[in-house]
Amino acid sequence: MKILLAVDGSAYTKKMLAYLAVHDLLSPSNSYTAITVQMVLPAQARSALGKDAVKKYYEDDAGKISTPASKFLHRHGINAKFVRKIGNPGELIAKLAKDDKFDLVVMGSHGHNSLLNLIMGSVTTQVLAHCCVPVLIIR
Repeated sequence: MKILLAVDGSAYTKKMLAYLAVHDLLSPSNSYTAITVQMVLPAQARSALGKDAVKKYYEDDAGKISTPASKFLHRHGINAKFVRKIGNPGELIAKLAKDDKFDLVVMGSHGHNSLLNLIMGSVTTQVLAHCCVPVLIIR
């Protein structure tokens, strides 16, 4: 099975990974890819910081997210591929799931209620709206 893990470095990602480990859903027979998507910095911030500083910011931030997830997966015998993107997280997670023909997307959820999602939106809501493969949401 080809599984896409959406990771953002939050407590919800840690809970999702722990859930997978506790319920024996991490198997070396599966193929895992972990994706982290960073929001685009505002144009004014990008121009004030400069191209090199912005690139370093994105690299450092992505490393802070992917390193703990990678260590956790390695402890459980999983060598996952890591993908880093910049843009709208919900859309990019769903796009990768479709384009690379994943069998399942797994992600943690903040567990906001539907009214809050209606007003503010959420990455989980966007993934569900755009994704054409099954999504396992861990709350």
